[in-house]
Amino acid sequence: MCREAARWQSCPAAGAVLNRTGGAAALLPPLHRAGYLFRRGVLHIAVIADTHDRYPPGLPGRLAAADEIWHLGDVCEPGVLAAFERPDRPVHVVLGNNEDHAGWPVTLELEREGWRFFLVHIPPREAPPGVHAVLHGHTHVPRDETDERGVRWLNPGCISRPNRGAAASFAWLTVERARPLGWKLIPV
Repeated sequence: MCREAARWQSCPAAGAVLNRTGGAAALLPPLHRAGYLFRRGVLHIAVIADTHDRYPPGLPGRLAAADEIWHLGDVCEPGVLAAFERPDRPVHVVLGNNEDHAGWPVTLELEREGWRFFLVHIPPREAPPGVHAVLHGHTHVPRDETDERGVRWLNPGCISRPNRGAAASFAWLTVERARPLGWKLIPV
């Protein structure tokens, strides 16, 4: 399966990945077995949250260059994410407080290029031990803060119903081994 082994590596993480038919998510085996391969070096991850059954027209096209998509909860109807699916790109999703099913995990811990990420909908009081960044939704307000332990707290804002005067937004997370994380908030 691995063509051009010098340029490609399999992604070792397993987790909840939206299935390719647009239906409910399923726990899949490690992504290299599911056929997801990434270029070595730099990962460009589109991070979205709080779609609440809708998203702006053209958003799937704006995320086309993403190596992965991370949704931080409150998708609501799983079929909404069908427009974001591609066979060569995982869509990781965590359960929000407005979901009426249990098809996704409440939290996900992912490791990319040596960085450990904790994905959750409602932000916890403290970051779990050993993570470098906590990514959350729920507030509908963008966030980029670093706590006293050096953990970065990131929220892409809300795609559908922003809060407290914030614009509707998503974010690009750039992950590169031994380099600072890149985080760019994008208004929609």
